[in-house]
Amino acid sequence: MANLVIVESPSKAATIKGYLGSNYKVIASKGHVRDLPKSSIGVDIENNFDPHYINIRGKGDLIKEIKKEAKAANKVFLATDPDREGEAISWHLANVLGIPVEKTMRVSFNEITKTAVKASIKDPKQIDMNLVNAQQARRILDRIVGYKLSPFLWKNVRSGLSAGRVQSVATRIIVEREEEIRNFVSEEYWTIAVVLSTPLGEEFEVRFYGDGKDKIKLNCEADAMKVVNAVNRRDFSVKSVKKSKKKKLPAPPFTTSTMQQEASKKLGFQSQRTMRIAQELYEGINIGQENGGVQGLITYMRTDSMRVSAEAQSYAKEYIEEKYGKEYSPDSPRSYKAKSGSQDAHEAIRPAKIDIEPSMIRKHVTADQYKLYKLIWERFIASQMESAVLSTVSADFECEGYVFRTSGYTVDFQGYMAIYEESEDDTKFNADEVREQKNLRLPNVKDGQKVSFVGIEPTKHFTEPPARYNDGSLTKFLEEMGIGRPSTFATIITTIIARNYVKREGKSLVPTPTGELTNKIMLESFPDIVNYNFTAEMEADLDAIEDGKSEMDRVLSKFWKSFENELSAANAKMETEEYDIPVEETDIICDKCGSKMIIKNGRFGKFAACPDYPECKNTKPLTAPKPESEETTEKKPIIADFKCEKCGADMVQRSGRYGSFFACIRYPECNFTKQKTRDIGVSCPKCSSKIVMKTGKNKTIFYSCEKYPTCDFSSWDMPTSEKCPECGEILFRKKGQPLLVCHNKDCGFKKPYETE
Repeated sequence: MANLVIVESPSKAATIKGYLGSNYKVIASKGHVRDLPKSSIGVDIENNFDPHYINIRGKGDLIKEIKKEAKAANKVFLATDPDREGEAISWHLANVLGIPVEKTMRVSFNEITKTAVKASIKDPKQIDMNLVNAQQARRILDRIVGYKLSPFLWKNVRSGLSAGRVQSVATRIIVEREEEIRNFVSEEYWTIAVVLSTPLGEEFEVRFYGDGKDKIKLNCEADAMKVVNAVNRRDFSVKSVKKSKKKKLPAPPFTTSTMQQEASKKLGFQSQRTMRIAQELYEGINIGQENGGVQGLITYMRTDSMRVSAEAQSYAKEYIEEKYGKEYSPDSPRSYKAKSGSQDAHEAIRPAKIDIEPSMIRKHVTADQYKLYKLIWERFIASQMESAVLSTVSADFECEGYVFRTSGYTVDFQGYMAIYEESEDDTKFNADEVREQKNLRLPNVKDGQKVSFVGIEPTKHFTEPPARYNDGSLTKFLEEMGIGRPSTFATIITTIIARNYVKREGKSLVPTPTGELTNKIMLESFPDIVNYNFTAEMEADLDAIEDGKSEMDRVLSKFWKSFENELSAANAKMETEEYDIPVEETDIICDKCGSKMIIKNGRFGKFAACPDYPECKNTKPLTAPKPESEETTEKKPIIADFKCEKCGADMVQRSGRYGSFFACIRYPECNFTKQKTRDIGVSCPKCSSKIVMKTGKNKTIFYSCEKYPTCDFSSWDMPTSEKCPECGEILFRKKGQPLLVCHNKDCGFKKPYETE
């Protein structure tokens, strides 16, 4: 007689069946089989919040089949997902099958691999009632809020509205961000970039920072021009040069939240899309017989733990040392500390098998599956690699009491950066900050050294309002505030959009008039429900139930006492107030009556309708709005330190198909131009004229004879005044290498030069 294994999804069932063989039958419950009824609240508040569960409509035949298979089976293994929801599904299945909790055989898989599945089947546990009660408490809380608040909104706003416990808080977050944007007053500010040059003609750019004491913000053109006039065409001196080495640690492996955030930033995936694909990768995909057939590719994707098993760390170390070399593997395995309050039941999200590289499965999976697996795989491998080593430099330059700064870094040792770099969060920078530049190669300058002025570019900007939330940034905020659980973030976003409280505009989440009005009512009448701290404390209470440190009845009673008082006060208040949902106007004019059309929702989405309905029944389809211009700056040209040779006016820098050049500011009245060059004080090895430095296409620097093309000498390497000790030809600085090489190719002489 075969053993029965009950899982949640058919795809998971197919994967596990392939591992267990003919002695096991694997069937899927297709999610929950029991739930609270839709037609009533289903919770006896007066009797210790006793829930009344019923079999879900449409699952009758499936339940009969499960009962039949269970009756014929030798053993019944409940193998639903390893979280609160999965534990509750197993508990409901046990109730349907009449199996007492103490006799249940509960198995769970952090990863669906042959080894993990067989090991779990050999060591079944009982259903964890703490996990079940944490899920029940959440379900009951949400049911009470939904069933008590929805009639309140129907009565006072509009029928069909509904409110949720966590969803209402998420709506508030998006509404408050929109209010910030509306109330934002843009302010003018200026930046100043100066191009400087060393005596050897090496050009570089610095940005205005402040005076010798403090950072200064330039708030208007007068402030900027005061600095420009003071430093224009004057030499600068090196105030300080700070160089150091620093190690940059890799990012930890993914949790549910960080996976959603990074998939949003790097792949443009919405949270729901990310979780759906991750579920597919976890449950198993046929990746070809050459790779082992059907495989679960990642560990369980609902987790806020950063823990990694010792076995996985060992496999990662072997892979890294073989693929990249021992220097890329740290001496001891990396461990990451999770945030306070995080659940540690599961590992971080990682590849189930390290040796299944993304390239090996590409032809067997969808494009989305490949992209997300590659992201997870690379992030995990990088998390187990050695730190990157950076050479950082920060240099201040002074002129007329003003300080200009440049800073950046070069990568000395890639470490984990050989495979993965975490996305930067641009919101953490101010627009006028001097940002670090990657691969910055500052010329060899020393404290007190004089450097020459080349050009100056003042630029006007306007401060911008905070960005609207998208899936990634909202997920990050929810996690930071402790609102909801990582496994619920995608559902929260989907729900508030489905309820028409929030809409998508591109990748941004924008509140609708319905959402704004509902949020206003909730803030006035149910401040606890939409209070960030209150919601976070409720999550902590649910975690305490899961950990066995609190009881379900106590948490529900505490919530109901507060909520009941708010509900009574709100109903009394609403007797004297009325609310109207504002309409969304468009710029479309009704061609029948001349009114401004408004946005309506229909069976097939939004459309424009005449506000004078039913007198005028005109409608029009809505077209997507054109994206707003991203132009936010007004630039002034770089002024050269020499005058026009024809008319004596200023020369300004321009860009052409062959790079930068200087043109008369009076163009087209005066058409004099001059290529951007700089004498480096070295004679041409062919004709003894001057060699000049030029800027070509894409701002690349090269050197040529000033009489070019009459003399065709040119070089990417910089000529020097030093002679070769073997043949007497001039030596060149090799581009990108600390080498001096002889111009005579037959000679072959080379030697290192000091970079400090």
